[in-house]
Amino acid sequence: MLKVLVVDDEPGIRSGIDRILSKFTVGYPFMDEDIGYTVFEASTGEEAIRIFHENPPDIALLDNKLPGMDGIEVLEYNKRNQLNIEVMMITSFASLELAVKATNIGAYDFVPKPFTPQELRSSMENITKHLFLKKMTQKMNTQGKQIRFQFLSVLSHELKNPLNSIEGYLRMMQERQAGDQIASYSEMIDRAMSRIRGMRVLIMDLLDLTKIESGKKNREIQQVDLVSIAKISAETMGPMAIQMEVEIILECPDELQIQADSEEMEIILNNLISNAVKYNKTGGKVYCRLKKDNAKLLIEIEDTGIGMPDVDIPKLFREFVRIRQKETKHIMGSGLGLSITKRIIDLYNGTIDVESHLGTGSVFRVTLPVLI
Repeated sequence: MLKVLVVDDEPGIRSGIDRILSKFTVGYPFMDEDIGYTVFEASTGEEAIRIFHENPPDIALLDNKLPGMDGIEVLEYNKRNQLNIEVMMITSFASLELAVKATNIGAYDFVPKPFTPQELRSSMENITKHLFLKKMTQKMNTQGKQIRFQFLSVLSHELKNPLNSIEGYLRMMQERQAGDQIASYSEMIDRAMSRIRGMRVLIMDLLDLTKIESGKKNREIQQVDLVSIAKISAETMGPMAIQMEVEIILECPDELQIQADSEEMEIILNNLISNAVKYNKTGGKVYCRLKKDNAKLLIEIEDTGIGMPDVDIPKLFREFVRIRQKETKHIMGSGLGLSITKRIIDLYNGTIDVESHLGTGSVFRVTLPVLI
């Protein structure tokens, strides 16, 4: 059971959430029991902070408009004191500015009121999955192979749906449900191949993440030409770019020699260029810019794609997170690529920043210290 604290000055909201969650559970196929919720309440921010210390919840559903301390102040207190509480903002005074500020301070999600029971359950399912995987990751660092196996079991759930789809398509072909002409099965074959590609991406990303997390990846820091690596990445993404009618443009010197692990640089460029292509528009462009600036290496990947709201940017580098929009529901991915990219950049004591505008595109900027 997860403990959920509802912080709202409206008794009807508190009791309504209690009713919605009282019989709601989240489950995974490998678990003996589903995850349920124990709900308790606070009507002020001051009362919530007292409960944070006396009986810490796993999740706090936090209204912003409260008597006394407002929700943002409670959220700031949670971050400042490094309390291990996941916060979801719920407020009828919703604005983009408030949503961005709450997310930057550490809120996992932002749900404007009024919300339907299904909207609340959906958000609770997402935050519960995130919290469960987060706890499994923490345990993996101390409890070895047994917890690692359980963590991999979570990932097996992510592979179950595409396998079921592929099996279904093959069974339809085996039973000749659409007739004896191979052309009748073209769409099924295309869909099955798409599912297989998605599974391959997930598996390869998982292997990269496991190597980095375990510290067992053999790093070979040596002189490499980043321009050559960028050209390889662009060629690798070429077929997907051609299919989407997206042009990849390299803006860089003839060569750029740096001290780095070539495989790590390739992972960074592959992930960033791949995303720029996948989330682009038909006829769009991807610009890959590389340069040295004094003691810093600058990598900039800009696209003319669909972009994203500011509120989603802080979520990008979390594991298993994919930004959901109506334009992205058909795009397959593991939800690990940008998390892996961020971890590699951290190995170099570098930074990655994102600027995005909904409907016009995104820019990812990586800054790495130049190794001597």
